[in-house]
Parts: sequence; C-alpha cells; structure tokens
Amino acid sequence: MPTPCPVGTKVVGGTCLVRLPLVSTPGSTGFTVWLTGLSGAGKTTIGHALAAELEARGLVVEVLDGDVVRTHLSKGLGFSHEDRDTNIERIGWVASRLTRHGAAVVVAAISPYDATRKKVRALVEEHGPFVEVWAKAPVEECARRDVKGLYAKAFAGEITQFTGVDDPYEAPEDAEVIADTVALSPEESVALVIAELERRGVIPGA
Repeated sequence: MPTPCPVGTKVVGGTCLVRLPLVSTPGSTGFTVWLTGLSGAGKTTIGHALAAELEARGLVVEVLDGDVVRTHLSKGLGFSHEDRDTNIERIGWVASRLTRHGAAVVVAAISPYDATRKKVRALVEEHGPFVEVWAKAPVEECARRDVKGLYAKAFAGEITQFTGVDDPYEAPEDAEVIADTVALSPEESVALVIAELERRGVIPGA
C-alpha cells in the first residue's frame, strides 16, 4: 500500500506535490495603484517609475498601461462612453485577479468616468488595497506636452470623442494621492505614492 502524502500536499500522477501559497509579494498582500488623468498628464511616466521602485524593493510588479491594453485585450473598441467603460472594466478585472494572487499592480489609464473608477475599485478591493492616484494637469499643459499633435487635432475638430476637449474627464473627488504633475517631477510624484503605500501599511518602509 503506497505511503500517504503529507498534509498540505496532493497526489498528481502518483507524486506528492507541495501546494505553494498564492501570494508571492514579500511582506505584503497584493494591491493596485490606479493612475488616472488626462492624456499627457504623466500617468505612464509615473507608473513605470513607480513600478521600478516597487521592483527594487523586491515586489512582484505588473504594469497595465491603457494604450497597451487597447492593442491587445480591448482591440476593436472605440471611444464611446460604453466602449471606454468596457475597456476600463476589463483592466479592472485583470488588476483584481493579479491583486488576488499577490502582485503589486500599477495601472495607468485615462479612466475618465467616476462611476467606472468606483466600480473597478470595488472589484479590486475584494482582494486587496486600491490606491487611486490623480495625475493632475490642465488641458493646456497636456496639449503643450503632446508630441503626437492629438490635442491640436481635437481642438480643430479633426478628431472627436477626445477626453478633456469634447468628451468629459470627471476629476476624482476622493483620490488617495493627487500628483500635480506641473509642480512635481515624476520622482516627486512617485515619492508621494510610496509614502501613501507605506502609511497604509501596504508596503514596508524602505
């Protein structure tokens, strides 16, 4: 008669396999930092710098950038209110799954509508902390930074449904962090986010 497997293992093909814990982020559970703001406000720059800092602290990090997600998970969606909501809800669902499995998730997406942001917050918070970061910059400054000329085309009416021009951006009323990207450098903005994560006990102090 074969020897039974120890407690905490299971038999697969006659072999005892150890069931490893899902959480892989040292010293913390999974969490999501959600960067929202106008196109050109600095979300992606801050997001990647934040991800580098979290990785340097030994965390398992995943970055979900809105533009990148649109080319893969949300390919084919347009920019109607409904399509924007669908895109953000898909990102939120992925973020919630990654949070559940112990990752430090950094999302950088315009996510213009308050109700949809609240919906993805609730989805993520079933599994771990959610920290909303508003990358704050006025439309004029974002247009000045725009090397692709999209704002100029939107102002001229050549493209429509452009957030901040002819489609609304609903500024967060209860973001955990407001990063004024006109006044602050990306490094200073990252420091604000890190300080909030440490204050809440989401990550240990450096």
